[in-house]
Amino acid sequence: MLVQRVQPPAARRESWTVLGDDGLVQPIERYLAYLTDIERSPNTVKAYAHDLKDWFVFLTRRGLDWREVRLEDVAGLVAWLRRPPAARDGSVAVLPSVEHYCGESSVNRKLSALSAFYQHAARSGVDLGELLVTWQPAGRRGTAWKPFLHHITKGEPKPRSTVALKAPRKLPRVLTHAEMQAILDACDRLRDRFLFALLYETGMRIGEALGLRHEDLAAAERVVSVVLRDNDNGARSKSREPRSIPVSAELVRLYADYLHGEYGDLDCDYVLSRSPDNTYCPEPGVIQRKVARSPVISATVLQGTR
Repeated sequence: MLVQRVQPPAARRESWTVLGDDGLVQPIERYLAYLTDIERSPNTVKAYAHDLKDWFVFLTRRGLDWREVRLEDVAGLVAWLRRPPAARDGSVAVLPSVEHYCGESSVNRKLSALSAFYQHAARSGVDLGELLVTWQPAGRRGTAWKPFLHHITKGEPKPRSTVALKAPRKLPRVLTHAEMQAILDACDRLRDRFLFALLYETGMRIGEALGLRHEDLAAAERVVSVVLRDNDNGARSKSREPRSIPVSAELVRLYADYLHGEYGDLDCDYVLSRSPDNTYCPEPGVIQRKVARSPVISATVLQGTR
């Protein structure tokens, strides 16, 4: 199976689908089309496409129908995901010392996507047997889906099992001022320097920064506005609510230096752009070589620009 990017007709926003040997995998396609229609982020739709593809590959290898699975099959998916791809057909034994292929958080995210997929199918009238009656999604006390005659038996206790892995809590690492200054000093281009300074000072996501337009930056008021919109360069704000972020005079001066020194007469709405098609990619390789003495900083730069 293959996850494929698609561009629906008469729509600016891209979407994703899953292709099988005989074309579209229709159950997945119906759900992904629903997510696109309710304007879920393309990145969310893409992630769900990959998660559901893994599920249907698992079912195909076991000869199972997606409408007739049981809770034990969902648990089997967890063990299957933890194995390396080359060993998932069962022909190769996996030693206990081999590191799990999918981490706990990744497995739980896939299970969450699977749960949402089956709840949507049930609301669409698909007979799923007892799966949703016995499956309690992780992190939820209940679901929006209710079985037939729920109003008659809702007072009776029903045993439900949660399928999830216990994921360790990891706190994000915060760069010190000296580390951030090393990154800024390693930037040869004002564009890259402005990007990293913007991310560090405002806490904006990379998609929000790459979708920033000149009208969103009020230099006199020293305020940056984050607005949800569809951008030609594919950048997107994750938050549905607009917000305004105060910035320092130093960042405003850096923005002005960037416009004067590099942006020039380019006719473009996007702040971080150097080409008419609004594409932009930082140059982390150059920056990484300059800060190679600190592997932690180098890794942070590469992660932040993906």
